[in-house]
Amino acid sequence: MDRNKFLKALGLGLLSGFTMTTKEFEKWTDGLSETGSKMPVLFVGHGSPMNAIEDNDFTRSLKALGRRLPRPKAILVLSAHWLTRGTRVQVVDHPPMVYDMYGFPKELYEVKYPAPGAPALARETARLVKHIRIEEDHEWGFDHGNWSVLRHLFPQADIPVFQLSIDYYKSADWHYELARELRALRRKGVLIIGSGNLTHNLRMVDFHDLNAPPRDWALEFDNKVKEFLESGNARGVVEYEKLGQAARLAVPEPSHYLPLVYTVGLQETSDEISFPYDKFHYGTLSMRSVLFS
Repeated sequence: MDRNKFLKALGLGLLSGFTMTTKEFEKWTDGLSETGSKMPVLFVGHGSPMNAIEDNDFTRSLKALGRRLPRPKAILVLSAHWLTRGTRVQVVDHPPMVYDMYGFPKELYEVKYPAPGAPALARETARLVKHIRIEEDHEWGFDHGNWSVLRHLFPQADIPVFQLSIDYYKSADWHYELARELRALRRKGVLIIGSGNLTHNLRMVDFHDLNAPPRDWALEFDNKVKEFLESGNARGVVEYEKLGQAARLAVPEPSHYLPLVYTVGLQETSDEISFPYDKFHYGTLSMRSVLFS
């Protein structure tokens, strides 16, 4: 079977529950790598879970971005809402929905994103990483850091999706080095998305006003990190704590910032950078999205 026919068969198979063997998957990904092309890397500030069901300028920006992105063979999501001790990869044929939020309208808990999983690709991802052992996870599903974004980017839910957990007990530098080992996925047709928020201090959020003016410290931190990104200063992004009081207020704990560290670790020198969205919500949440392509 030639490559085009194989890819066509693969696409049909994924939609019908077909599962590749490891040998078949490796043959497929080897063929993709020969093209020399690479998928973009995207960081999305996902903000409130309500963005999953609301129509606003942020969600419209995601829809527009989804129409511009090249269609991936699969999507890997690093979500601020799957935090573990150790690193785990989602090996599930049909991941369930995870409604990991409380006190929201019933409509939000009825959202479905029925994309297939990618077990073979998840196992291949684990084999790419040499300096740590990545454990298989057969229980975790799609959390809202995943589906609140993907249902706008790729509303048809017809692209295989899997998640890699974030070890909450490791440093930003550790996560940056892990991301560097995942770069090969970009040339295997995988779109990698980090989903968090560049600034995330829920204790200081103005929940009554979506368009509240951003706090000075939030603007200061967001602008400084943007400067690091535009100048290719990965160390500045990783060593964000050196930014002092603004960093302590913007990142009181690292769960939502670490997905950005992964996207920076996945960056290549030939990438161009853009910011598909760069506004604030509720006065303290930077909704900045970052695209490396």
